[in-house]
Amino acid sequence: MSINTKQQKAERPVFPFTAIIGQEEMKLALILNVIDPRIGGVMIMGDRGTGKSTTIRAVADLLPEIDVVENDGFNSSPVDFELMSEQVKQAVLSGKEINVVQKKVPMIDLPLGATEDRVCGTIDIEKALTEGVKAFEPGLLAKANRGILYVDEVNLLDDHLVDILLDSAASGWNTVEREGISIKHPARFVLVGSGNPEEGELRPQLLDRFGMHAEIRTVRDPELRVQVVEQRSNFDQNPDQCLAENEEKQKALLDRITRAQSLLKDVKLDYNLRIKISEVCGSLDVDGLRGDIVINRAAKAHAAYNERTEVTVEDIEAIVTLCLRHRLRKDPLESIDSGDKVKDVFEEIFK
Repeated sequence: MSINTKQQKAERPVFPFTAIIGQEEMKLALILNVIDPRIGGVMIMGDRGTGKSTTIRAVADLLPEIDVVENDGFNSSPVDFELMSEQVKQAVLSGKEINVVQKKVPMIDLPLGATEDRVCGTIDIEKALTEGVKAFEPGLLAKANRGILYVDEVNLLDDHLVDILLDSAASGWNTVEREGISIKHPARFVLVGSGNPEEGELRPQLLDRFGMHAEIRTVRDPELRVQVVEQRSNFDQNPDQCLAENEEKQKALLDRITRAQSLLKDVKLDYNLRIKISEVCGSLDVDGLRGDIVINRAAKAHAAYNERTEVTVEDIEAIVTLCLRHRLRKDPLESIDSGDKVKDVFEEIFK
């Protein structure tokens, strides 16, 4: 048995993404964020036990391996300056030889009790003062660079930590400053938060910073519930068989995502459609322009996912609710669901 095979056997098997039944809204939001991380991540709100964590781990496991600089704490890209640590950048610019290895896309879990130092990283002040070097211990944001950062129960996380995560996700950089010493490193990741509405909502200004908002509900159809339970039981009893059964579907989906990532830069969005997108946002009294930007990006990613270079009305229709439902001002006296409200306005303007 080869070393690689032993390593794969030692790793805990991950439930295959293509075996997940239902929850199409959540799956689509995750796939589009993988195709274009600039969409800004996804907030998944839903009942307990609806497969939120399973789906997020499954999408991370599905993704292809990436090229990283060997022994680098930031998963630095060997070619893209935007995704390199300062040390690697200097080495590349000075023409030094760099060893490159392949590794799985990082999937980092952020625990609820994490401190700011654990998230951002720490600077060894003593070493900096005595030896004159910037000694930096990378945090979770560094480990998540070029991967997925998952925060379960994000609505229970300290607000200032949520602010830090959202700032890094938006800018793609993390800056740590201590005692006049400043260190900056790349932190471009897909931020995925999940939560249960019963435990409280995020503040509107924080919620607005997530690109998409997927709502998932417990499956009510008895036959579908039986299917879900059987699928999970089969995987727990014989994970290798379940993975083998889904191998072709997993490869087909991976190929589709990879093609979409390559195609994305060529996708065009007609000016008239952009006007109508902004008209929808204006009619719904969406604050700021983040909603318009996210819809534009998500519609392009959806078109690329469907192997097209021109965005259609159907692309916009598929993602508009995901991009806007969490940006609407909540009226406690209104019984209409925010998703239905978005659909109604979309129909009125586009159809």
